Amino acid sequence: MARIALEQPPGVGLRLVNLSKTYHGAPKPLFTALNFEMGQSGRLAILGRNGQGKSTLIKMLGGVLDPTEGRIDWFMRSSWPIGFGGGFQGSLSGLDNIRFLSRIYGRNYRDLLERVEDFAELGRSLREPVKIYSSGMRARLAFGLSLAIEFDCYLIDELVSVGDARFHQKCNDELFQKRAGRAYVMASHDMSIIRQTCDKALVFESGKIKLFEDIEEAIDIYTWLRAV
Repeated sequence: MARIALEQPPGVGLRLVNLSKTYHGAPKPLFTALNFEMGQSGRLAILGRNGQGKSTLIKMLGGVLDPTEGRIDWFMRSSWPIGFGGGFQGSLSGLDNIRFLSRIYGRNYRDLLERVEDFAELGRSLREPVKIYSSGMRARLAFGLSLAIEFDCYLIDELVSVGDARFHQKCNDELFQKRAGRAYVMASHDMSIIRQTCDKALVFESGKIKLFEDIEEAIDIYTWLRAV
């Protein structure tokens, strides 16, 4: 299970201990025995072909999915998975979801609403139920709330695919420039973003996970895997 650990090792922001995931009815585990530590300002890429477990790991880190075995120790505050809209109550409007999260995180609702409106650019759609939002609209709302609340570590699952070029640049400026000192765990197929923002990578392939300290080496391996 994911948890906030009480005793913090020096400089460590995230620790995975013997982490494994097997979906019910699956013939074999998605991955097993993942052990890893990330620093409080670490920038970790999660690379792998589709179906290898990248999004599953992001959701586990965000508390959306439980591990089959092992544990996740957080020593800093992490966001929910940006790009994954499952954390919202679909029958409520965007406004009501913002109001609910403002209470959970102890933030002023009006201030939070103003910041989300300014970033997400959803306009009158905030008055509509989230269940009718497109995936892009849900991602904008999730990203806007994550930036408005502020976290020590951001969990990102292909968010950069949302919106037009102007919105992409806005996302990059807010997350990677203005919050340059924060930690990130990012699953993406965009190697230009990975190259610019990440310093290490976990590469997933056929149930195996390998840590690369050299981001260029990780990108080369991932590019080769996609080509075979």
